[in-house]
Amino acid sequence: MSDIWEHSDRALCTHPGWPTLRGWAAISASFYSLFRGGSAMQFVLTNEQAEVVGEAAWVSVDENLLGDQGGATLAAINVFVQSEGGTGWRMVCHAGSVVSFPIGEGPRR
Repeated sequence: MSDIWEHSDRALCTHPGWPTLRGWAAISASFYSLFRGGSAMQFVLTNEQAEVVGEAAWVSVDENLLGDQGGATLAAINVFVQSEGGTGWRMVCHAGSVVSFPIGEGPRR
């Protein structure tokens, strides 16, 4: 995770059910806590779609989480910017939300 994220105060991360974390220090601590937990986790990514416009890009993806306590699907958006000097891409924003409806059905009215 450290290699992909921009290590700045402008970085943002919203895990499902969490308040928005601001800055690399808080984001780093959150992923350390999540991955350090006692449960094994596996992510199967589906429905990936990427868009690039100039020096910004965003990726939408469904994160199908499999773990010791069952599974869930999270819809996520990740925003990337070109690093200074154009040497690579760094994530500046991740937002994830639990999918409550079967994919393709949406909320019922």
